[in-house]
Amino acid sequence: MKTDVDKIAARPAGFKWLVLLLSPPALFVITIFLGRYYVPPDQVLAILGKNLLFLPIDPYWADSAETVILKVRLPRAIMAMLVGAGLSMSGASFQGMFQNPLVSPFILGVSAGASLGAAIGLMLSFSALGVQALAFVFGIAAVSTTYFLSRLYKVTPILMLVLSGMVVSAFFQAMLSLVKFAADGDNKLPTITFWLMGSLGSIGPDGLVIAGVPMILSMLGLHLVRWKLNVLSMGDREARSLGVNNELIKTIIIVCATVITSTSVAFCGIIGWVGQVIPHFCRMVVGPDHKALIPATMLAGATYLLLIDNLCRLFTSVEIPLGILTAVVGAPVFAWLLRKTKGGWN
Repeated sequence: MKTDVDKIAARPAGFKWLVLLLSPPALFVITIFLGRYYVPPDQVLAILGKNLLFLPIDPYWADSAETVILKVRLPRAIMAMLVGAGLSMSGASFQGMFQNPLVSPFILGVSAGASLGAAIGLMLSFSALGVQALAFVFGIAAVSTTYFLSRLYKVTPILMLVLSGMVVSAFFQAMLSLVKFAADGDNKLPTITFWLMGSLGSIGPDGLVIAGVPMILSMLGLHLVRWKLNVLSMGDREARSLGVNNELIKTIIIVCATVITSTSVAFCGIIGWVGQVIPHFCRMVVGPDHKALIPATMLAGATYLLLIDNLCRLFTSVEIPLGILTAVVGAPVFAWLLRKTKGGWN
Protein backbone atom coordinates (compact mmCIF):
# COMPACT_ATOMS: atom_id res chain seq x y z
CA MET A 1 0.00 0.00 0.00
CA LYS A 2 1.38 3.40 -0.96
CA THR A 3 2.13 5.94 1.74
CA ASP A 4 1.43 9.69 1.48
CA VAL A 5 5.09 10.23 0.63
CA ASP A 6 4.89 7.72 -2.20
CA LYS A 7 1.76 9.39 -3.59
CA ILE A 8 3.41 12.83 -3.58
CA ALA A 9 6.59 11.49 -5.15
CA ALA A 10 4.57 9.77 -7.87
CA ARG A 11 3.00 13.02 -9.08
CA PRO A 12 4.30 14.29 -12.46
CA ALA A 13 7.06 16.89 -12.14
CA GLY A 14 5.06 19.46 -14.12
CA PHE A 15 2.10 19.15 -11.76
CA LYS A 16 4.30 19.61 -8.69
CA TRP A 17 5.89 22.78 -10.07
CA LEU A 18 2.52 24.13 -11.18
CA VAL A 19 1.21 23.79 -7.62
CA LEU A 20 4.37 25.34 -6.16
CA LEU A 21 4.23 28.28 -8.59
CA LEU A 22 0.53 29.03 -8.19
CA SER A 23 0.20 28.60 -4.42
CA PRO A 24 2.01 31.80 -3.26
CA PRO A 25 0.16 34.29 -5.52
CA ALA A 26 -3.19 32.57 -4.97
CA LEU A 27 -2.86 32.66 -1.18
CA PHE A 28 -1.49 36.22 -1.34
CA VAL A 29 -4.60 37.44 -3.17
CA ILE A 30 -6.87 35.67 -0.70
CA THR A 31 -4.94 37.16 2.23
CA ILE A 32 -5.56 40.74 1.08
CA PHE A 33 -9.31 40.12 1.43
CA LEU A 34 -9.07 38.56 4.91
CA GLY A 35 -9.08 40.45 8.20
CA ARG A 36 -11.15 41.38 11.22
CA TYR A 37 -11.77 44.83 9.76
CA TYR A 38 -14.19 43.99 6.95
CA VAL A 39 -13.61 45.67 3.61
CA PRO A 40 -15.96 44.65 0.76
CA PRO A 41 -14.19 42.80 -2.06
CA ASP A 42 -15.09 45.43 -4.64
CA GLN A 43 -13.50 48.12 -2.48
CA VAL A 44 -10.35 46.03 -2.02
CA LEU A 45 -9.99 45.66 -5.78
CA ALA A 46 -10.71 49.34 -6.34
CA ILE A 47 -8.15 50.43 -3.73
CA LEU A 48 -5.47 48.18 -5.24
CA GLY A 49 -6.34 49.27 -8.77
CA LYS A 50 -6.18 52.96 -7.94
CA ASN A 51 -2.97 52.86 -5.87
CA LEU A 52 -0.97 50.08 -7.52
CA LEU A 53 -2.17 50.18 -11.14
CA PHE A 54 -2.99 53.92 -11.14
CA LEU A 55 -6.44 53.35 -12.59
CA PRO A 56 -8.70 56.44 -12.76
CA ILE A 57 -11.07 55.39 -9.97
CA ASP A 58 -12.83 57.95 -7.79
CA PRO A 59 -12.58 56.95 -4.11
CA TYR A 60 -15.88 55.73 -2.71
CA TRP A 61 -14.44 53.99 0.34
CA ALA A 62 -13.48 55.16 3.81
CA ASP A 63 -9.92 56.33 4.46
CA SER A 64 -9.60 53.65 7.13
CA ALA A 65 -10.27 50.94 4.52
CA GLU A 66 -7.45 52.22 2.31
CA THR A 67 -5.12 52.40 5.32
CA VAL A 68 -5.89 48.81 6.32
CA ILE A 69 -5.30 47.46 2.81
CA LEU A 70 -2.19 49.45 1.84
CA LYS A 71 -0.42 49.93 5.17
CA VAL A 72 -1.37 46.81 7.11
CA ARG A 73 -2.45 43.80 5.05
CA LEU A 74 -0.33 44.35 1.93
CA PRO A 75 3.05 44.94 3.67
CA ARG A 76 2.37 42.18 6.18
CA ALA A 77 1.52 39.63 3.48
CA ILE A 78 4.60 40.53 1.42
CA MET A 79 6.84 40.34 4.51
CA ALA A 80 5.40 36.96 5.47
CA MET A 81 6.26 35.62 2.03
CA LEU A 82 9.78 37.10 2.14
CA VAL A 83 10.52 35.72 5.60
CA GLY A 84 9.09 32.29 4.79
CA ALA A 85 10.97 32.09 1.50
CA GLY A 86 14.21 33.41 2.99
CA LEU A 87 14.25 31.15 6.05
CA SER A 88 13.42 28.11 3.91
CA MET A 89 16.18 28.86 1.40
CA SER A 90 18.64 29.48 4.24
CA GLY A 91 17.69 26.21 5.90
CA ALA A 92 18.06 24.24 2.68
CA SER A 93 21.43 25.88 1.93
CA PHE A 94 22.78 25.19 5.40
CA GLN A 95 21.53 21.62 5.29
CA GLY A 96 23.39 21.09 2.04
CA MET A 97 26.53 22.77 3.32
CA PHE A 98 26.52 20.89 6.63
CA GLN A 99 25.49 17.64 4.90
CA ASN A 100 22.67 17.23 7.42
CA PRO A 101 18.94 17.53 6.66
CA LEU A 102 18.16 18.44 10.29
CA VAL A 103 20.10 21.73 10.40
CA SER A 104 18.23 25.03 10.91
CA PRO A 105 19.15 28.59 9.82
CA PHE A 106 19.84 29.42 13.48
CA ILE A 107 22.71 26.95 13.89
CA LEU A 108 25.47 29.59 13.78
CA GLY A 109 24.01 31.70 16.58
CA VAL A 110 22.21 34.40 14.60
CA SER A 111 18.94 34.10 16.52
CA ALA A 112 20.65 34.30 19.90
CA GLY A 113 22.68 37.33 18.82
CA ALA A 114 19.74 39.18 17.26
CA SER A 115 17.57 38.41 20.28
CA LEU A 116 20.17 39.87 22.61
CA GLY A 117 20.43 43.02 20.50
CA ALA A 118 16.67 43.49 20.43
CA ALA A 119 16.38 42.86 24.17
CA ILE A 120 19.02 45.51 24.90
CA GLY A 121 17.25 47.96 22.60
CA LEU A 122 13.88 47.32 24.23
CA MET A 123 15.31 47.62 27.73
CA LEU A 124 16.92 50.97 26.83
CA SER A 125 13.64 52.20 25.24
CA PHE A 126 15.05 52.57 21.73
CA SER A 127 12.72 53.39 18.87
CA ALA A 128 11.37 50.53 16.74
CA LEU A 129 13.98 51.21 14.07
CA GLY A 130 16.71 51.36 16.72
CA VAL A 131 15.68 47.99 18.14
CA GLN A 132 15.65 46.45 14.67
CA ALA A 133 19.05 47.92 13.78
CA LEU A 134 20.60 46.72 17.04
CA ALA A 135 19.13 43.24 16.57
CA PHE A 136 20.49 43.05 13.03
CA VAL A 137 23.97 44.18 14.08
CA PHE A 138 24.12 41.70 16.98
CA GLY A 139 22.94 38.88 14.71
CA ILE A 140 25.71 39.65 12.21
CA ALA A 141 28.22 39.94 15.06
CA ALA A 142 27.24 36.54 16.48
CA VAL A 143 27.71 34.74 13.15
CA SER A 144 30.95 36.62 12.46
CA THR A 145 32.25 35.44 15.83
CA THR A 146 31.24 31.88 15.00
CA TYR A 147 32.92 32.02 11.60
CA PHE A 148 36.24 33.43 12.79
CA LEU A 149 36.27 31.17 15.84
CA SER A 150 35.96 28.16 13.53
CA ARG A 151 38.81 29.18 11.23
CA LEU A 152 41.68 26.69 11.37
CA TYR A 153 44.72 27.12 9.14
CA LYS A 154 42.77 29.33 6.67
CA VAL A 155 40.00 26.73 6.25
CA THR A 156 36.63 26.33 7.94
CA PRO A 157 35.85 22.71 8.84
CA ILE A 158 32.15 21.92 9.07
CA LEU A 159 32.49 20.36 12.53
CA MET A 160 34.28 23.46 13.86
CA LEU A 161 31.48 25.65 12.48
CA VAL A 162 28.89 23.60 14.33
CA LEU A 163 30.82 23.57 17.60
CA SER A 164 31.61 27.28 17.35
CA GLY A 165 27.95 28.00 16.69
CA MET A 166 26.99 26.09 19.82
CA VAL A 167 29.50 28.06 21.91
CA VAL A 168 28.44 31.44 20.54
CA SER A 169 24.73 30.62 20.89
CA ALA A 170 25.21 29.56 24.51
CA PHE A 171 27.09 32.77 25.30
CA PHE A 172 24.52 35.08 23.70
CA GLN A 173 21.65 33.14 25.29
CA ALA A 174 23.29 33.63 28.68
CA MET A 175 23.62 37.37 28.01
CA LEU A 176 19.96 37.46 26.93
CA SER A 177 18.95 35.81 30.20
CA LEU A 178 20.99 38.42 32.08
CA VAL A 179 19.23 41.25 30.24
CA LYS A 180 15.83 39.72 31.00
CA PHE A 181 16.83 39.32 34.65
CA ALA A 182 17.81 42.99 34.84
CA ALA A 183 14.76 44.27 32.93
CA ASP A 184 11.79 45.89 34.63
CA GLY A 185 9.37 43.07 35.41
CA ASP A 186 6.26 45.23 35.03
CA ASN A 187 7.02 46.78 31.66
CA LYS A 188 10.24 45.85 29.85
CA LEU A 189 10.29 42.10 30.54
CA PRO A 190 6.82 41.42 29.05
CA THR A 191 7.77 43.49 25.99
CA ILE A 192 10.98 41.50 25.50
CA THR A 193 9.19 38.20 26.02
CA PHE A 194 6.44 39.04 23.54
CA TRP A 195 8.98 40.21 20.94
CA LEU A 196 10.89 36.94 21.23
CA MET A 197 7.71 35.01 20.38
CA GLY A 198 7.68 36.48 16.87
CA SER A 199 5.07 38.56 15.07
CA LEU A 200 4.46 40.37 11.78
CA GLY A 201 2.07 42.82 13.36
CA SER A 202 4.50 45.75 13.38
CA ILE A 203 5.41 45.56 9.68
CA GLY A 204 4.52 48.64 7.64
CA PRO A 205 5.52 49.99 4.24
CA ASP A 206 8.74 51.59 5.54
CA GLY A 207 9.84 48.48 7.42
CA LEU A 208 9.05 46.34 4.40
CA VAL A 209 11.37 48.40 2.18
CA ILE A 210 14.20 48.40 4.72
CA ALA A 211 13.97 44.66 5.35
CA GLY A 212 12.98 43.57 1.86
CA VAL A 213 15.99 44.88 -0.08
CA PRO A 214 18.74 42.94 1.78
CA MET A 215 16.56 39.83 1.99
CA ILE A 216 15.84 39.77 -1.75
CA LEU A 217 19.50 40.36 -2.64
CA SER A 218 20.59 37.58 -0.28
CA MET A 219 18.00 35.16 -1.64
CA LEU A 220 19.29 35.95 -5.13
CA GLY A 221 22.80 35.10 -3.92
CA LEU A 222 21.68 31.71 -2.60
CA HIS A 223 19.82 31.06 -5.84
CA LEU A 224 22.93 31.76 -7.92
CA VAL A 225 25.16 29.31 -6.00
CA ARG A 226 22.54 26.58 -5.62
CA TRP A 227 24.12 24.25 -8.18
CA LYS A 228 27.44 24.28 -6.30
CA LEU A 229 25.65 23.06 -3.18
CA ASN A 230 25.30 19.67 -4.86
CA VAL A 231 29.09 19.41 -4.97
CA LEU A 232 29.60 20.95 -1.53
CA SER A 233 27.21 18.44 0.06
CA MET A 234 29.54 15.64 -1.07
CA GLY A 235 32.21 16.80 1.39
CA ASP A 236 35.15 19.21 1.37
CA ARG A 237 37.66 16.79 -0.14
CA GLU A 238 35.40 15.73 -3.01
CA ALA A 239 34.40 19.33 -3.72
CA ARG A 240 38.03 20.48 -3.90
CA SER A 241 38.89 17.59 -6.24
CA LEU A 242 36.17 18.85 -8.60
CA GLY A 243 37.60 22.37 -8.64
CA VAL A 244 35.11 24.06 -6.31
CA ASN A 245 36.43 26.83 -4.06
CA ASN A 246 34.96 25.52 -0.81
CA GLU A 247 35.80 28.51 1.33
CA LEU A 248 34.35 31.01 -1.13
CA ILE A 249 31.08 29.08 -1.50
CA LYS A 250 30.79 28.57 2.25
CA THR A 251 31.37 32.28 2.83
CA ILE A 252 28.73 33.28 0.28
CA ILE A 253 26.18 30.88 1.79
CA ILE A 254 26.92 31.97 5.36
CA VAL A 255 26.76 35.69 4.49
CA CYS A 256 23.52 35.42 2.50
CA ALA A 257 21.79 33.13 5.00
CA THR A 258 22.93 35.30 7.91
CA VAL A 259 21.61 38.50 6.35
CA ILE A 260 18.26 36.83 5.65
CA THR A 261 17.94 35.30 9.11
CA SER A 262 19.23 38.32 11.00
CA THR A 263 16.85 40.63 9.13
CA SER A 264 13.97 38.25 9.78
CA VAL A 265 14.69 38.07 13.50
CA ALA A 266 15.27 41.82 13.74
CA PHE A 267 11.91 42.72 12.20
CA CYS A 268 9.72 39.76 13.15
CA GLY A 269 11.29 38.06 16.18
CA ILE A 270 12.21 34.39 16.34
CA ILE A 271 10.21 32.29 13.86
CA GLY A 272 11.37 28.72 14.25
CA TRP A 273 10.90 25.47 12.34
CA VAL A 274 10.32 27.08 8.94
CA GLY A 275 13.90 26.49 7.84
CA GLN A 276 13.72 22.87 8.95
CA VAL A 277 10.27 21.70 7.90
CA ILE A 278 10.01 23.26 4.43
CA PRO A 279 13.36 22.00 2.99
CA HIS A 280 12.62 18.48 4.23
CA PHE A 281 9.15 18.57 2.70
CA CYS A 282 10.50 19.93 -0.59
CA ARG A 283 13.08 17.13 -0.84
CA MET A 284 10.16 14.76 -0.67
CA VAL A 285 8.46 16.63 -3.53
CA VAL A 286 11.28 17.62 -5.94
CA GLY A 287 14.21 15.54 -4.71
CA PRO A 288 17.58 16.48 -3.17
CA ASP A 289 19.03 18.26 -6.23
CA HIS A 290 19.66 21.81 -5.00
CA LYS A 291 19.11 23.27 -8.47
CA ALA A 292 15.43 22.41 -8.00
CA LEU A 293 15.34 22.32 -4.20
CA ILE A 294 16.29 25.97 -3.56
CA PRO A 295 13.56 27.43 -5.85
CA ALA A 296 11.06 24.92 -4.45
CA THR A 297 11.82 25.92 -0.84
CA MET A 298 11.42 29.59 -1.79
CA LEU A 299 7.92 28.99 -3.15
CA ALA A 300 6.80 26.54 -0.48
CA GLY A 301 8.24 28.64 2.35
CA ALA A 302 6.42 31.77 1.17
CA THR A 303 3.14 29.86 1.02
CA TYR A 304 3.64 28.16 4.38
CA LEU A 305 4.43 31.24 6.46
CA LEU A 306 1.70 33.29 4.80
CA LEU A 307 -0.78 30.54 5.71
CA ILE A 308 0.49 30.36 9.30
CA ASP A 309 0.31 34.15 9.66
CA ASN A 310 -3.30 34.13 8.47
CA LEU A 311 -4.11 31.56 11.13
CA CYS A 312 -2.32 33.65 13.77
CA ARG A 313 -4.33 36.79 13.08
CA LEU A 314 -7.70 35.19 12.28
CA PHE A 315 -7.95 32.08 14.46
CA THR A 316 -8.73 33.90 17.73
CA SER A 317 -9.82 37.39 18.76
CA VAL A 318 -6.29 38.04 20.07
CA GLU A 319 -3.44 37.54 17.62
CA ILE A 320 -1.33 34.46 18.39
CA PRO A 321 2.44 35.09 18.33
CA LEU A 322 3.80 33.70 15.08
CA GLY A 323 6.68 31.78 16.66
CA ILE A 324 4.28 29.80 18.84
CA LEU A 325 2.15 28.56 15.95
CA THR A 326 5.12 27.74 13.70
CA ALA A 327 6.46 25.54 16.52
CA VAL A 328 3.07 23.97 17.30
CA VAL A 329 2.52 23.13 13.63
CA GLY A 330 6.14 22.61 12.58
CA ALA A 331 7.35 20.22 15.26
CA PRO A 332 4.69 17.49 14.71
CA VAL A 333 4.90 17.89 10.92
CA PHE A 334 8.68 17.62 11.06
CA ALA A 335 8.42 14.49 13.21
CA TRP A 336 5.98 13.00 10.69
CA LEU A 337 8.30 13.84 7.79
CA LEU A 338 11.25 12.27 9.59
CA ARG A 339 9.28 9.10 10.18
CA LYS A 340 8.01 8.89 6.60
CA THR A 341 11.41 9.58 5.02
CA LYS A 342 13.36 7.70 7.73
CA GLY A 343 15.51 10.81 8.26
CA GLY A 344 17.05 10.58 4.80
CA TRP A 345 17.52 13.01 1.94
CA ASN A 346 15.17 11.31 -0.51
